[in-house]
Amino acid sequence: MRSYKVELDPNNRQRTACLQHAGAGRWAYNYGLARKIEARKAGLKAPTAVDLHRELVVLKHSTVPWLANVSKCAPQQALRNLDTAYRNFFRRCKSGVKKKGFPKFKSRKRGIGAFYLEGSIKVTNRTIKFPRIGELRLKERGYIPPGVVIKSAVISERAGHWFVSVRTDEEASPHSPGSEVLGVDVGIKSLAVLSDGTVFENPKALKAAERRLRQIQKAVSRKQKGSGNCRKAVAKLARQHYRVACVRSDAIHKATTSIIKRSSLVGIESLNIAGMMKNHHVARSLSDASLSELHRQIEYKAEWAGITVVKADRFFASSKTCSDCGLVKEELKLSERTFKCKCGFDAERDLNAAINLKNLAVSSTVVACCPGGAGRSHALVKPPVGQEPNAIQDGVLNG
Repeated sequence: MRSYKVELDPNNRQRTACLQHAGAGRWAYNYGLARKIEARKAGLKAPTAVDLHRELVVLKHSTVPWLANVSKCAPQQALRNLDTAYRNFFRRCKSGVKKKGFPKFKSRKRGIGAFYLEGSIKVTNRTIKFPRIGELRLKERGYIPPGVVIKSAVISERAGHWFVSVRTDEEASPHSPGSEVLGVDVGIKSLAVLSDGTVFENPKALKAAERRLRQIQKAVSRKQKGSGNCRKAVAKLARQHYRVACVRSDAIHKATTSIIKRSSLVGIESLNIAGMMKNHHVARSLSDASLSELHRQIEYKAEWAGITVVKADRFFASSKTCSDCGLVKEELKLSERTFKCKCGFDAERDLNAAINLKNLAVSSTVVACCPGGAGRSHALVKPPVGQEPNAIQDGVLNG
């Protein structure tokens, strides 16, 4: 299974049809949640998604005739999602999780949302055809391979832009991998530093747009709630946030694609992002860099290309270890941007960490492929000694 997401170019009639489908899914979700709450208060068993859909079929021919104008898939999937959310709530209650997360009613004020479609979905080089909605133009031609078997599609809206994500069933076709073994050290100052010295700069999209976002947010707060001007200001703010997300996503996709095209073996770190986010001095910069997304893209793109990814242990001291002699420093301050070892080795901190990750990846494959090569692997990977006092002091954060 593989998914493709591409922006749509609907006309006014098609945009109205998409809004109707999203509204039908939202209404069905709220209807089902109200029925579950009502049954729970009455001491009865909560109705399932199948029971609720049968009720909707009856309502469609009586009090809610507009449901007949949309595909049955939109409310059906909304009810299935409600069932999943409802089960997850009770599962969290039994496990003793602090945040239980009872399902909430969906509001149009929080966004248009998305809806699910399946059935006869056909795609060409320039268009995609859905049941009940018709044929919509694609903004990116040829991105979805024509002729693939499309199992389902999710149409969503964000900041006035409509997108479709299709799930396909196709044979894996890995391209010929590169010949390089690369270690990848990610961080804030630079998005990624490779073991060969290549640096992918961090665009710092949120930081660059902070001033503009603050101005628009002030304009929103000064408008009368519910007025037309308020809706315009909110839409403007949403477009600015969408632009920030696009700048960040573009940089990450370009970096990860370049890494995968060049490499035959990749070494990366295991990051505890949740723990790092507790440091409020760097939490915003961490969110802006989106390090977890960068690692996620490296892993799934490597899987598509048939490339092995070796993840270092969380406590592997990649920044503190000398990549030349293997000596591990007891202390390495975050302000020390250059790694200097007693053996005379001198290198940029992130580059040193990336080389250590490369050595780790090489030694892991030697052990896996050559059972008798254990001695050789010890010569390639430097022994991690001790645990760093703070994960933020590792080579992960270089800002």
